[in-house]
Amino acid sequence: MSQGKPRDVHKEQQWRKWIERWHKSGLSVRAFCDQHGLSQPSFYAWRRTLQQRDQASVSFVPLHVLPDKPTVSLTPLEVVLPNGRSLRVAPGFDAITLRQLLAVLEEAPPC
Repeated sequence: MSQGKPRDVHKEQQWRKWIERWHKSGLSVRAFCDQHGLSQPSFYAWRRTLQQRDQASVSFVPLHVLPDKPTVSLTPLEVVLPNGRSLRVAPGFDAITLRQLLAVLEEAPPC
């Protein structure tokens, strides 16, 4: 079901240019139309039509807000064991593997 004549893309582009020039000119609509030989009723009609088209073409995009990532230190951690040994652990270490390593290092030495 059609709603009147098809859009004339060139005419629409021309009116967009005129309305943009009018905004930048600082002139009243009457003065601008007189200066460019435009009909004031056509100017107002096109301005309204283009505003409606622009509003109809606005779409919203879903936005997903992600939590801030915790700051990660780039310097290694140093763990000093009771027996005097030290261990440096880089950022992003695997906690389970570190626990296993510490258990092995803290074992009493065989006699």
